Amino acid sequence: MEIQYDALGSGAGIKEITAGVFDFAGSDAPMDDAELNEYRAKRGVGILHFPTVIGADVPIHNIPGVNVELKFTPEVLVGIYLGEITRWNDQALTKVNPDANLPNREIVVAYRSDGSGTTYIWTDYLSKVSEKWDSEIGFGTTVPWPVGVGGHGNMALPD
Repeated sequence: MEIQYDALGSGAGIKEITAGVFDFAGSDAPMDDAELNEYRAKRGVGILHFPTVIGADVPIHNIPGVNVELKFTPEVLVGIYLGEITRWNDQALTKVNPDANLPNREIVVAYRSDGSGTTYIWTDYLSKVSEKWDSEIGFGTTVPWPVGVGGHGNMALPD
């Protein structure tokens, strides 16, 4: 038996397993009711879901000259991802990071533009800590990001 692994992202994995391209797939995001129904309609049987791993997301940053570990409150993270906190020296950030010399530099939000379990985990968290995020954006493997730069797969942004 030969097994081939393709690191595509959860959205592509769900699409391909539903289409019959794959026999099994892993995803940080469970299939929703519409995806489960589509699978059953196309394949004639239901799919088995079972948890194997719990994934985690963390905010990362690259701020030249800042070499301290930054703290982010839920409110700050939601503010950044909603585009309400746009500069590193915003009072909300400096208040929780008094020892960091944060520059007057634009925050560039980066997100996955392809269907992603990482996006699911991150937006699920934002939805749980913010009613505004939950009602305006929601959560899933893809969402209508209000700000930022999207990229396929994991990516790095220049300084």
